[in-house]
Amino acid sequence: MFSLRYPIGLVILYLGVIIAFAEGLNRLLGTNAEFTRKIVHIGSGNVVLIAWLLQIPSWVLISASFIASIIALISYFLPILPSINSVGRKSLGTFFYALSIGILAQVFWSTGHPQYLVIGILVMAWGDGMAAIIGQKFGQHCYEILGVKKSWEGSLTMMGVSFLVTSLILSWVNLPILTVGIVSLMIAIVAMALEAFSKLGIDNLTVPLGSAVLAFYLVDVLL
Repeated sequence: MFSLRYPIGLVILYLGVIIAFAEGLNRLLGTNAEFTRKIVHIGSGNVVLIAWLLQIPSWVLISASFIASIIALISYFLPILPSINSVGRKSLGTFFYALSIGILAQVFWSTGHPQYLVIGILVMAWGDGMAAIIGQKFGQHCYEILGVKKSWEGSLTMMGVSFLVTSLILSWVNLPILTVGIVSLMIAIVAMALEAFSKLGIDNLTVPLGSAVLAFYLVDVLL
């Protein structure tokens, strides 16, 4: 582990590179806007791994969350960043995503439990991101919950990726393998259920918060 004198600069630089890359694909190559949004979605989530590795203080994540939330809201109404939101797109998912990082940073990072923030954000970043990609490309068996259409292929991808992500993080903090398996399975099931309802992008808030809180409860409270 090591730290940087100006850690917020690294966070901003990393996020800037991800957004610039996605914007380049969208504007120069005409890449599908939904695909570039998923690049930002998955790539930006990985910032929590950088923060964990570098032991970046919680105020950096909270500040980055605030800035990203403002940009997301502006982009929702103005066509400044198609890779984040399209004008008129009925979703506040990017805003909720950024907001969830700030909330989890305050609840878990600042209290010495960074692994739960990492679980919540990476379950959302990789689980939801890959579920959307697989569901759109291979989804053949669809279902609907309260007007929200999903595919079983996408939902099962969400469950599988969530299980993998959670297992890797809990193994990293040296939990017993049986505990890792049971906790990861429960989080994967809950994450899949929360992601199934994504009206207005609310799953970008419920999935990370639900996954992180459940992981904390199962590991630190019950075990």
